[in-house]
Amino acid sequence: MKIEVNGEAREVTATQLNAALVELGWGEAKVATALNGNFVPAGARGATMLRDGDRLEVLTAMQGG
Repeated sequence: MKIEVNGEAREVTATQLNAALVELGWGEAKVATALNGNFVPAGARGATMLRDGDRLEVLTAMQGG
């Protein structure tokens, strides 16, 4: 299915958010996620289903100052 990830069109086979993160390379990373503008806590990612056209934002912590 086609979804938008951080503003970029991507093709994923996963139907659950946690599986999509693994597929996209963020499997073990500490990240914050929002699906269609709504925050999704880490514990809810396994139960969060993706649909064609969804918008996913993945944010990672940055170091520095």
